[in-house]
Amino acid sequence: MFSANLPTSTAVVHEWLVSRAGSEKVVEQLLRVCPQADVFSLVEFLKPEAVSLIPPGTRVQTSFIQTLPWARRHFRQYLPLMPLAIEQFDLSAYDLVISSNHAVAKGVLTRPHQLHVSYVHTPIRYAWDLQQQYLQQAGLTSGAKSALTRLILHYLRLWDLAAAHRVDCFVANSHYVARRIWKTYRRPATVIYPPVAIDRFRWQQPREDFYLTVSRCVPYKRVDLTVEAFNRLGLPLVVIGDGPALAALQKTAKSTITFLRNPPDAVVSDYMERCRGFVFPAEEDFGITVVEAQAAGAPVIAYGKGGCAETVIEGKTGVLFKQQTVDHLVQAVQYFDGHRHQFEAETIRNQAEIFSEARFQQEIAAYLLHKWLKFEQGDELE
Repeated sequence: MFSANLPTSTAVVHEWLVSRAGSEKVVEQLLRVCPQADVFSLVEFLKPEAVSLIPPGTRVQTSFIQTLPWARRHFRQYLPLMPLAIEQFDLSAYDLVISSNHAVAKGVLTRPHQLHVSYVHTPIRYAWDLQQQYLQQAGLTSGAKSALTRLILHYLRLWDLAAAHRVDCFVANSHYVARRIWKTYRRPATVIYPPVAIDRFRWQQPREDFYLTVSRCVPYKRVDLTVEAFNRLGLPLVVIGDGPALAALQKTAKSTITFLRNPPDAVVSDYMERCRGFVFPAEEDFGITVVEAQAAGAPVIAYGKGGCAETVIEGKTGVLFKQQTVDHLVQAVQYFDGHRHQFEAETIRNQAEIFSEARFQQEIAAYLLHKWLKFEQGDELE
């Protein structure tokens, strides 16, 4: 996928490399488009099963946070230092800088002769629109720790706004995120949906009588809604995921609900290929698991805001409920259960094809080449 017209001196900047999550998969595909690129990350603690994200021979440079005490397990606690750390990377040797950003990556320092393209998974949600929710969930609504946290987030917003001016071009992973970029930074963004490994799923498997959700068990993912809804419905549900809220969810779940904690990818794929329907109550920026479920031919029952409104076709590939409540989720499942034969696996799979890895490589390569040629000619980039 590499274009000979793109500069060979390319840097890919990411916040942290610790798992094979959605943003890391974007980095993986960027390195296929730009195979000679060097990688810069605040920390790199990839587990053996995720090391393949970075091609052999790729140079990965980390920041001083990598060597701080307890960084391997608690690097996120160093958030106040991350703006400083990201600014210490010396990128002066590169013509093209691509930042993969959901926190601070776009804040790298570049020079006038360098083109900086930022692929934004989300603006920093806990510093902007989700600050109050973050403080409530962390138990920081009052007291000295709350005041200190609010002060840190205040200065993080100021830095984040300044960092946005260092970017030449923004790319968003959904129209929803593009709107958030405009709201936060008043900058336009081109939408290029992230890559989804749809070919790993079989979509013609017989459907079985259980529902499925795959999610990290953290408050904003709203797995609690799914558990409570299926407690009421009495229908079989499989919950795949781990996180700080898992224990509490297990305590409230009835016997019809099964939990699987961090199974291998092959097991997750198998459940997606066999489930009656895939449940997703979160308001996500994109929602890769929703597309993966459709790649497996599974109809989706999802909250109709955020990225899901762009990836699920109401009445054809799934059902979208309009309010993030247990009652509305129960009603959506009941409606789906009575109409599930209208959802055809081939139609659902075809929708997922729109978000393939090959499509991402083609679109991002064309975008980078277009912007690079304009940059070389001195034309306006936005």
